Amino acid sequence: MTHHNFCRWALLGALATGAATSFTACTAPPQTSAAATVANKFGDATLRQIATAQDERQSATLLPFLNGPEALYRREAALALASVQDKAAVPALTARLTDEDASVRLAAAYALGQTADTTAESALRERVTQEKDAQARFYTLEALGRCVSRAGLSNLAKLPPALGADTAALAGQAWGLYRAGLRGVTSEVAVARLVQLLGPANPYRARLAAANALARTRGLNLNSYAVAIGTSAQSDPSYAVRSASAAALSKASAAVTVPGVLTTLARRDPDYRVRISALRAMTAAQYAPVKEAAWAALTDAHEHVALAAAEFFLNHAAGEPGVLFLEKANKLSAWRPRATLLAAALKLGGPEQNAIRAAVQERYKATSDPYEKGYLLKALGEDPAAYEFVRNATFATEQPVVIGTYGIEALVAMRRLPGFPVEQQPTFALTLQRAIGTRDVAVMGTAAEAIRDPKLDMRRLFANAAFLKEARDKLVLPRDLEAWQSLQQTIDYLEKKDATPLPVAKAATHPIDWAAVRAIPAGQRARISTSKGAVVFRLLVNEAPGSVASFVQLVNQGFYNGKNFHRVVPNFVAQGGCPRGDGWGSSDYNLRSEFADLRYGEGAVGLASAGKDTESCQWFITHAPTPHLDGRYTIFAQVVSGMDVVSRLEIGDRIEKIELVR
Repeated sequence: MTHHNFCRWALLGALATGAATSFTACTAPPQTSAAATVANKFGDATLRQIATAQDERQSATLLPFLNGPEALYRREAALALASVQDKAAVPALTARLTDEDASVRLAAAYALGQTADTTAESALRERVTQEKDAQARFYTLEALGRCVSRAGLSNLAKLPPALGADTAALAGQAWGLYRAGLRGVTSEVAVARLVQLLGPANPYRARLAAANALARTRGLNLNSYAVAIGTSAQSDPSYAVRSASAAALSKASAAVTVPGVLTTLARRDPDYRVRISALRAMTAAQYAPVKEAAWAALTDAHEHVALAAAEFFLNHAAGEPGVLFLEKANKLSAWRPRATLLAAALKLGGPEQNAIRAAVQERYKATSDPYEKGYLLKALGEDPAAYEFVRNATFATEQPVVIGTYGIEALVAMRRLPGFPVEQQPTFALTLQRAIGTRDVAVMGTAAEAIRDPKLDMRRLFANAAFLKEARDKLVLPRDLEAWQSLQQTIDYLEKKDATPLPVAKAATHPIDWAAVRAIPAGQRARISTSKGAVVFRLLVNEAPGSVASFVQLVNQGFYNGKNFHRVVPNFVAQGGCPRGDGWGSSDYNLRSEFADLRYGEGAVGLASAGKDTESCQWFITHAPTPHLDGRYTIFAQVVSGMDVVSRLEIGDRIEKIELVR
């Protein structure tokens, strides 16, 4: 996520929501002002030592603490190993599943789950029936789902009779099945159990996990469960459960009841996130029965719902004249839904194709908003006849960098269209070579990705990788890590070599500043003044000291003042803090991932990254629970006020300033 890689995850993540948040530190209630003056835990030298070993990925330093006399340090060492994720630590962590202290057993289970090592499966399974502490039992079941094999899944899908009425066990089972499903480990028995857990008599945490599992596990056919899932989508008291259940209905599209349920949700659900999920669950096969509800959603009071409706038409409309969408677009005031409908107009085309293209190009010339310009180039990417216009816009001088970023993406999207003229393919190859020479990291990175796309068959046109190596060698690491990675992958592709490892910066290049950490109170808040209003974070210094210290130092430098929210995926995240404003920017250093025992509930604030231990200055706020990010992206703060503002943020909205407050 610096980032660009996270932007791709964001698209996937927007397809489903819903996670247990009431049981995590990530949803703690607002602190009193007095709490902001409480010292953080790192006055303890031993805790600093443990955290430093975590940051430096020193398992050998951490392992002795697991056997120490103090439960506090045993627990902290186990949690530290959850970030290190060293499979060599599995035996030592397994031994702590029988620790006399329940908090240590819980932490050991969490850390074992983070390793995703199937060698931990038998110990976790055995511990389920032995564990007396309810919360530790929950964690053990969830960790089992992260480690379970296909052969062992049946045991997870069927709780021992003694635990059949245990609410912690039911929730843990549901989350275990969810974690297994994310790994592609599922079965018909597991799916049937998840549908049972979705029922209203089950605890909240279990319903949340079950809904998410059904929504996010790939390859499921849920037609036979459409009635039960539809009932959940319409009647569950939690918006997050309704939203994820609505998303799951996309896998039951052949059921006769589904279009009616989705149209009802899109029109009437009181929560905008559920309406978005319903629109996204609508499929091309359902176009006729759901179309009117999608038309109505274009004028929804919430702009994110209107965008979801426009995206529905872009993805699924067929048999309609493009000019119809031009007319609809011209009636919309919000630029992102409008530009998306214009893309649909160009995609569908028809006799008025030239007029539609001209209208989009004129709107591009008329607007001064670089993000709207970018989206209009994205729309023109649906029409190969706009190639020259988009290319000229992409390489124009003295313009905001975001325009070039959107432009090169539009050119690549255009090339991937079946109707892209064969005679224009050599010209496209020259355009890519020109892009590599721009020294703009986004343009270079996107062009390199296109060159190595096997579907575009570019290897025959680029037999020599010298120009890519020359461009790569001018990049600065770790600042330009993503562009470096894209160029190197393409060099390896052209030269038919094994992938070169990503050069991740070591802890020694940017160690945790413990003096800075100790100066941050445990309840420290940050007030983000945006062009839509104020949002207040509570910084989680005890859980993510390195990340919080970096954020605070950047805030004190005024680094974020005047930056934009460059990416907003409705019902998923609002992301900002990029110095370029397009998601390809970074600071001059990387941080190490800090995977504390926190979950991505509504209003969680995470650090974007391009992979483990590549975090930098960009951060994102979740609109809703997004549990597939748990344990994969650092959580360093939690929104305590202003979620109404977060829900209204759009691409291009400004971060006016960030200040530390009490």
